Amino acid sequence: MINLLLPVAAGLIILNAVLPSAALAMDVYVDTQTKQLFIEPGPGRKRIGTLKLENSDHLPSSEATGSNEQPQSKKIETVKTLPPEGVVSVKHGDDGVFRLETEDGDFSFRLGGRIHADATFSDGDSFIDTSGNRIEANDGTEIRRGRLKFEGTFFKDWFFKSEVDFADNRVAIKDMFMQYYGFGFARIRVGEQKQAFSRELQESSNDLLFLERSVMNVLNAPTVDRALGLNIFAHGPNVFGIGQNWTGQVGIYGDTIDANKRNTFADEGWAVNSRMTFAPIAKKERVIHMGVAGNYREPNDAGDVNDVPLTLAYETTHMSNLNLIKTAVPDINHIAMLGIEGHGLLGPFSAGGEYTHSWMDVKGSSDLSFHGWYTEAAWTLTGESRVYRKGLFYRVIPENTFSLTKGGWGAWELAVRYGEIDLNDGAFKGGKLGNFTAGLNWYPNRIMRFMASYDHALRINHASIKERDGNKADGLNTFMFRAQMAF
Repeated sequence: MINLLLPVAAGLIILNAVLPSAALAMDVYVDTQTKQLFIEPGPGRKRIGTLKLENSDHLPSSEATGSNEQPQSKKIETVKTLPPEGVVSVKHGDDGVFRLETEDGDFSFRLGGRIHADATFSDGDSFIDTSGNRIEANDGTEIRRGRLKFEGTFFKDWFFKSEVDFADNRVAIKDMFMQYYGFGFARIRVGEQKQAFSRELQESSNDLLFLERSVMNVLNAPTVDRALGLNIFAHGPNVFGIGQNWTGQVGIYGDTIDANKRNTFADEGWAVNSRMTFAPIAKKERVIHMGVAGNYREPNDAGDVNDVPLTLAYETTHMSNLNLIKTAVPDINHIAMLGIEGHGLLGPFSAGGEYTHSWMDVKGSSDLSFHGWYTEAAWTLTGESRVYRKGLFYRVIPENTFSLTKGGWGAWELAVRYGEIDLNDGAFKGGKLGNFTAGLNWYPNRIMRFMASYDHALRINHASIKERDGNKADGLNTFMFRAQMAF
């Protein structure tokens, strides 16, 4: 640095002879690419400080004094550098996320998103409803999800996320929260977010084995999906001898982000829930996962749960608009739920499932008890393992991305699932359904995924629809396809 300053200092001394004292200090700039120093701003140059003389007064020259002595030389100060301003750099990886980040890492901004383009076709869907009207599943195409995600970090420990969905040709806020994670092993999150219940519900739709969640979600989606609230999440380190592979979270929530605009009933509902997981084995290719969760919710003063009257229904696909079972549960005092989960992974194989039980205290009537469950298994034909991290599973990352020139074929995955939901309790007949699903997934790279699923309805009792000949509506076959981009 001193060698680079010498030409600048020499120029400053020469200027000292002809310029007034006010001009004896000048800014110094460095070219961020060549590391050369300049005394003028320009493209690619960053100001690093000010170069000035120790004494700003002019000394008289030898001619002016009549003396043979040379003028006193000036002492040059070392450059005084400015505090780092944080050079912003553009970064990206093979995950496709666009990042802006300061050099010190204190501030960052990330842009991501997802596109799920779906097509569905249903066979054996000639049904009638309870009024004798003809009803069937809709075939066709849609943008199931189209989202933009904005994330950022401030002063390293503060984080925000906003994710907006444009599917159905309308705008909807999915996630919008602030978060502090300066503790290292814990974070505090405030805003619109998923509640602390169910592995299947908490996992992103980008990572699910199938296009749609299981029939168990009939109980979970209306009650413990996204809501506005406070969540505290912690994981590891080793405490009480249970190891580091544990997570625990607890949250308290109001209703959804939609404003309560009722004039007569103003008070919102609220909920408190918690989820804990433990993995006695959590290696890259070997995982044993266990979890338990609980939820308690009070509806709002109008009896709504998450801003809408509680309706439990299984829609075959988002596109179909066909509910094989559907029932309303009015006049609820409160809802209590218990969830149990377990999963195992061994190399390219994984298997597991979940169980949810829901108890509903109904005004002026006996309590209702419903339950649902599913079990699933997957096999990655190309040998990769699913990713497990902090109590959740993520989609496969192919070891060899698809390329016609380099010979890679990405990752291929087979998956099967069976699930049941039972909304019958005594005289209350909300319907019971068993459902089988098989899927084939292709991952050309870590951003793209192509999915194909087959879904068959089994064991339908007390359904809201039936076949035209009066038989149970259990002959429905649904074929689903998706092109997915997630980054």
